[in-house]
Amino acid sequence: MGQSSGIGVLDKAVGVLRAAAVAPCGLSELVDRTGLPRATAHRLAVGLEVHRLLERDPDGRWRPGPALAEMAHGHHDPLLTAAEEVLPTLRDLTGESVQLYRREGDSRVCVAAAEPASGLRDTVPVGVRLPLTAGSGAKVLLAWSPEGPGSFDAELLAEIRRRGWAQSVAEREKGVASVSAPVRGPDGSVVAAVSVSGPVDRIGRKPGSRWANDLLAAARALEKALA
Repeated sequence: MGQSSGIGVLDKAVGVLRAAAVAPCGLSELVDRTGLPRATAHRLAVGLEVHRLLERDPDGRWRPGPALAEMAHGHHDPLLTAAEEVLPTLRDLTGESVQLYRREGDSRVCVAAAEPASGLRDTVPVGVRLPLTAGSGAKVLLAWSPEGPGSFDAELLAEIRRRGWAQSVAEREKGVASVSAPVRGPDGSVVAAVSVSGPVDRIGRKPGSRWANDLLAAARALEKALA
């Protein structure tokens, strides 16, 4: 584990970071490299993911995350910086929960969120990892993916590309509906999905008819930060 600071949890977390820096590793490899109990290694790795100090490669193995480079070079993520203004504006406009997702391997990760102050909410904490098998955010990230349609019908994803946004009703979670739009990088590739979500009883079974235009405007505002 290297030098000890006398702060046990800190030393263990640093050990996990160092182990992942040697080469991308799954949980079994992480346990072997650190000597930590399996549950402890998993808990620390997942916690470091939340803070973007670790991330997962397309095979689901942990590797050093983008926050390490950002701190080392003093760089801020322009998308997340823009999200601090754009997401609360969209939340206030819709009165619903708003999220920003990035794809990591076979998952989408919530990297920013804004929740209404009161009322029934669809809370998705930052750092939560969701499968690319359900939900409008998953559809958007797969619709423009060069890797194929994944769990969704190819014709459905083609329609999403034509329309420019996706919606879902009770896919990711019973009673929840959402609508999502792509956020493009300078080269035109889709780098994230911005979403509005809330109870079906409140936003209806066709949330795109209510929020698509506002959502697309928010996506354009986020893209300006990346240009």
